[in-house]
Amino acid sequence: MITAIVMIKADIHRIPEVAAAIADIEGVSEVYSVTGQVDLIAMVRVRRHEDLAEVIPGRVNKTPGVLSSDTHISFQAYSRHDLESAFALGW
Repeated sequence: MITAIVMIKADIHRIPEVAAAIADIEGVSEVYSVTGQVDLIAMVRVRRHEDLAEVIPGRVNKTPGVLSSDTHISFQAYSRHDLESAFALGW
């Protein structure tokens, strides 16, 4: 599974509607309203790199109210659960 973190600047008057529309896109697993330089962060999870083009520029960026986005592709996922499992195996 390929994970992309998409940071989105949106029309501030439409953030809830933009977030809901993006959350409905196939391949988008979550959308967070956040503080800071961007308004929304979307987690995109797809099977193939080619699918990223369909989901992000093809759908997310074309959502009414999206002003711009910045995408980061994940190389490796680390979580507390993963680390606890590794140590339980004696690593």
